[in-house]
Amino acid sequence: MHKQIEGSRAVAEAIAMCRPEVVCAYPITPQTHIVEALGEMVKGGKLTRCEFINVESEFAAMSVSIGASATGARAYTATASQGLLFMSEAVYNASGLGLPIVMTVANRAIGAPINIWNDYSDAMSQRDSGWMQLFAETNQEALDLHIQAFRLAEELSLPVMVCMDGFILTHAYEQVDMPTQHQVDAYLPPYEPRQVLDPREPVSIGAMVGPEAFMEVRYLAHARHMRALELIPQLAAEFKRGFGRDTGGLAHTYRTEDAETVVVSMGSVLGTIKDTVDEMRDDGRRIGVLGITSFRPFPLDLVRAALHKARRVVVVEKSLAVGIGGILSTDVRMALSGLHPHIYTVVAGLGGRAIARNSLHILFRKAEQDVLEALTFLDLDWNVVDKQLARERSVRRSGPAAENMLRDVGTIASKIA
Repeated sequence: MHKQIEGSRAVAEAIAMCRPEVVCAYPITPQTHIVEALGEMVKGGKLTRCEFINVESEFAAMSVSIGASATGARAYTATASQGLLFMSEAVYNASGLGLPIVMTVANRAIGAPINIWNDYSDAMSQRDSGWMQLFAETNQEALDLHIQAFRLAEELSLPVMVCMDGFILTHAYEQVDMPTQHQVDAYLPPYEPRQVLDPREPVSIGAMVGPEAFMEVRYLAHARHMRALELIPQLAAEFKRGFGRDTGGLAHTYRTEDAETVVVSMGSVLGTIKDTVDEMRDDGRRIGVLGITSFRPFPLDLVRAALHKARRVVVVEKSLAVGIGGILSTDVRMALSGLHPHIYTVVAGLGGRAIARNSLHILFRKAEQDVLEALTFLDLDWNVVDKQLARERSVRRSGPAAENMLRDVGTIASKIA
């Protein structure tokens, strides 16, 4: 059934149809509407046989999710930004214990300075935590990926983050095709845990492991991720048969058949990139797009196959590894080891900075001419940066950089708080 609905509400309704038994909730913008909607459904009786637990922090949200999952319940939570950092210790525990928790991350920048807008700083900070990470391009994909995430998590006994762009998707009203409860039940069977705390069969979950076995335990998590590279396309194909929609699997290509330049990215910016590519194709330019859905595990072989004919690869990413540059582009370079295309890293959209088509046109044309710098910061205001650097060179007590730069651009913190 087609429905005009806010992205957060669509995700909440999809999660409800997955029949979670425990939902742990702590509010943080921009994911709050998801757990609010689930709370309303539990209180109103629409979501039955589910315990909705208001906790005192994000750390508690993940801790309660761990306890619920360990006792055999289908568990769900959601967070963003500093909330994800606050629960970081428990995030590692969940994956280390092999618990199939599903969590929505409504991607948002990490401060300081405080910023509530979208980029991928939060999810990238947990990329080595052992959680699988799936990135949605649209609200339809966000809805569909959550349903698949429960299947994926429970088959492998590993947790899954479904990442959707804060505000850009969470607060956008779009038309989505809502599945029926019958469709979801046919796709997602009742939860049968691979491990469970049961007084009738006592076991220890999370016991002390020393050097004699810890490396093997960690390798097992890696082996499960490698299994996910096979399972994700299978689950996506099964989903398409049952729901009539293609959700992309590990990654998806767009107009790459004869492309000399291929743009690689994740999330909602792919829509803007595809529009730009369409316009450039109309001008006769041979350019295409590779959209990554599964960031962890990363589909090295698929990316290599999709890019091996490209003369140049432009990786547009909404995150920054300070001191080195790209994060997604590092994985792309690994996939292309031994091949020799020009690879450009473009950091864009940090802190919610708009990524406009006219900027992308200029960027991609420079790449086609091979005059783009290896690391580019899209639409960075160099005047503001240079002024602050000059200030720091000339005055020892130069003050807070963020405050100085806000004043340089004619903004003060109180106006955006």
